[in-house]
Amino acid sequence: MEFAEFIKTPKINRVVLHETPSKKKLECSLCITGHHLILSTRKEDEQEFWLLHQSIDLVERSQPRAENYLQATKDWINNPNNYISGSGGGGNSYNGGTITLYCKNLRILRIEIVGYTEFVNVADSLEKLSRLETQWLYPFFYRPMYNILEDGYTIFGPEVEYGKLLATQQWRLSRVNEKFRVCPTYPKVLVVPNVISDDEITEAATFREGGRFPVYCYKHNNEAVLLRAGPILMQNGVKRCQSDENIVNVVLGMTTKGYILDTTKPGKINIPMENYAQWKKVSHPIKITTDCFNKLIENCNDTTCSVDRYLERLESCGWLSVVLKTLDGACIVAQLLDKDKTPVLIEGMDAALIISSLVQIILNPDCRTVRGFIALIDREFVQGGFPFATRHRAGCYSPNRTKQTVPSFLLFLDCVYQLHYQFSSSFEFKTQLLIMLCENSYFSQYGTFLGDCERDREALGVYTKTVSYWTHLFRPEFMKTILSPLYDPNPQVIWPSVAPCSLVLWSEFYLRWTIDQTFIENMEKTVTEKMTQEKELRTKIIKLKKELTDLQTEYNEIQVKASKTMPDE
Repeated sequence: MEFAEFIKTPKINRVVLHETPSKKKLECSLCITGHHLILSTRKEDEQEFWLLHQSIDLVERSQPRAENYLQATKDWINNPNNYISGSGGGGNSYNGGTITLYCKNLRILRIEIVGYTEFVNVADSLEKLSRLETQWLYPFFYRPMYNILEDGYTIFGPEVEYGKLLATQQWRLSRVNEKFRVCPTYPKVLVVPNVISDDEITEAATFREGGRFPVYCYKHNNEAVLLRAGPILMQNGVKRCQSDENIVNVVLGMTTKGYILDTTKPGKINIPMENYAQWKKVSHPIKITTDCFNKLIENCNDTTCSVDRYLERLESCGWLSVVLKTLDGACIVAQLLDKDKTPVLIEGMDAALIISSLVQIILNPDCRTVRGFIALIDREFVQGGFPFATRHRAGCYSPNRTKQTVPSFLLFLDCVYQLHYQFSSSFEFKTQLLIMLCENSYFSQYGTFLGDCERDREALGVYTKTVSYWTHLFRPEFMKTILSPLYDPNPQVIWPSVAPCSLVLWSEFYLRWTIDQTFIENMEKTVTEKMTQEKELRTKIIKLKKELTDLQTEYNEIQVKASKTMPDE
């Protein structure tokens, strides 16, 4: 395939870009490459605007109302400033039209183009280039302009991540899924109880949806273990699997009971709990839909409604209710592990990954550092088989949305934002990192989030043909931009409030293209400067105290010597 097939008009001069939220109109040159739309004012003090085609969710065309296209074109040529200044909006009477780009990061761009042929060609090109097959996406063509210090694809290997756990001899690394035949969405190497054989794992996989048998997630400092698994899948009326029961029961240890948190739809599978006599099932269904999220974004983009109407729609959309229920589920599990010291198994698909990750952030302070947080995402979502390609094939603006294109990963990031909002000083990173992760999971120059699982990424050649986003993120110069000046390491468990009044809208993400964020940026800059000054003053105080101590010691020594040399009276 040649990208030139899709680009009939590669460059146009004097298009008009409508920016949000500033509502400015800029005269630009437009250029289309195989992977980017480039807009440039050709001014030294203004940067070029590069937009990945993969980020485009919907291309909307607005045709002009002019009847005499030839005369309209002559009018535009003779008086171009009339159109640039906004004398007619999207329906200007000139030969061309307006292309509105709805992006997956919620941004909306309007581009006015003169010339009907150019207008149609650009719109056609953007529609085709935004729907490329995975193997033609930008990550396979991107080459970094910096030296790679560490390979992000190997940095979180199981031998490194589970080193301390494996040293206990109670767990082992199994390669039973090396060819992805046991579970197509699990990685090749898995952590399993040492007393469970590979044959038992293979049998247990047939009892769970997608072959997602119970796997290790986290071990708390009181030895309580967290597992997650797919929903139970009954076939031919079989309601019991001894191997599945063995895997689950082995983590009980010295305790007499455990809990199963079922995040699936109530009553979906009726399994006799006497087969899991030492386990108590708690139903906590979490329904993640595109409908409530779409209503949220529609409300956030409406700048004409009143405050009362805005708040009413915000509550009725139901998104914050889903966030609340997800956090509540994470708190339930965290309390069982920390307070009751009992093991927990989370059953479900997307919700199981989200809750298991949130539990670790709540309980484990290491997961609140940059490296620990990224390791968590890599372990639970990337290696854990979260279907990024399926979930993020379409955003909230796309007409091609399905039940599979739900914003599950965004829900997780929103929940992390709520934790960050309540415990800002306990997180090493700024919330900007969450926005970057969300954007890169939908469109990126890196290959980390390509495919649905490790099997897909191997088939695509992601590990050899692309660069990991973690490689970029852990560069020292980039790390400086995401470190929080408020960070104060907190070794304790953080217990968030899940009262409805404690939740806030993630305005930095949902409203950043609607409301000017300059105030927030200036505030963060001021906070950073003040914290830097405080650190400098603290360092100076420590230095002065040391000097004072040294002087005091020297003075005491002089006093002792003086007392020895004085004659006795």
